[in-house]
Amino acid sequence: MSEPLFIHSRDNARLKELRRLAQDGGAYRKVGRIWLEGDHLCRAALARGWQPLEAVFSASNWKNGQWNQPREATKIIVLDDALFQGISSLESPAGMGFILPLPAPGAGVEAGLSTVVLDRVQDAGNVGSILRSAAALGARQVVALKGTAALWSPKVLRAGMGAHFGLRLIEGLVDAELDRLAVPLLATSSHAGAVVGQATLPWP
Repeated sequence: MSEPLFIHSRDNARLKELRRLAQDGGAYRKVGRIWLEGDHLCRAALARGWQPLEAVFSASNWKNGQWNQPREATKIIVLDDALFQGISSLESPAGMGFILPLPAPGAGVEAGLSTVVLDRVQDAGNVGSILRSAAALGARQVVALKGTAALWSPKVLRAGMGAHFGLRLIEGLVDAELDRLAVPLLATSSHAGAVVGQATLPWP
């Protein structure tokens, strides 16, 4: 591990990059990196075998030594506490975060997998909640049609509480691409008469 990079100036170019990644929900698509903030999310990523490109700490968090291990990331950035608060979108900044590589898009939708489809779900909290439910219920793939909230945005990541790291996520699809799933399609509605728990569902 190289020596930590200490940042003390609000005008530092690296700090501006971090701020954009942490606060702009769609920035990850342009730079190919994801911002995670907080102990829980970072440990969830490590538990699934993800390795951070960079670990970012507030100065006070860095001093306590809890994450001060060379194996966690090859590059360490330490921000003055006030600077970390400036990039955080949390009411109570966690004082640490990871920069992760954005997963490669791969070959798109994988046929035959139990899949949750998000059709223009725009609220980040709702998207994160659906990802948690999908992971808990054994779905392996989540695909998002165009118009759905950005799956890897900081807000959706927080709401997902680590579910992202156990799912195959694909976003930006159009309706016709769902044909590749080759599985029965089921739709839910808050206005329908049948209860999901009483229905006979095909699987996958």
